Amino acid sequence: MADNQKLSQRFDEYQPSKTLWFWSLVGAVVLTMIVGFTAGGWTLAGTASEMAKTSAIKARAELVANLCVQKFITASDASQNLAKLKETSSYQRDGFISDGGWVKLAGMKKAAPGAADLCADKLAAMDTIPARNVSQNQTNG
Repeated sequence: MADNQKLSQRFDEYQPSKTLWFWSLVGAVVLTMIVGFTAGGWTLAGTASEMAKTSAIKARAELVANLCVQKFITASDASQNLAKLKETSSYQRDGFISDGGWVKLAGMKKAAPGAADLCADKLAAMDTIPARNVSQNQTNG
């Protein structure tokens, strides 16, 4: 090779070995996987399955907690129960809700994990029991 050859000519004439091609390819694959799993949001099947199971459990607990709040506030003694709940220490509130039966729904064989805690937190955040809007349909005879 002559010393006065331009860089572009040297680049055009360069022919990498098979070993260099192989290790370049391996490096590109490894780099792609690192970027994909760290910043790209890729997950393995086991991780995705675990995430789906966790999401389903949380969604069930949220649904049961919302129904629990409805049962609690529509009870005839809701104001007294809310006062008792607020007097109960925060770590015992889920027991108060469970013992009161508000978290137990018809057809449920076992309690939804975390539902009593969510229900107690939502109720404890209330200042008062919301007024019930009871509309009566009256027919003119």
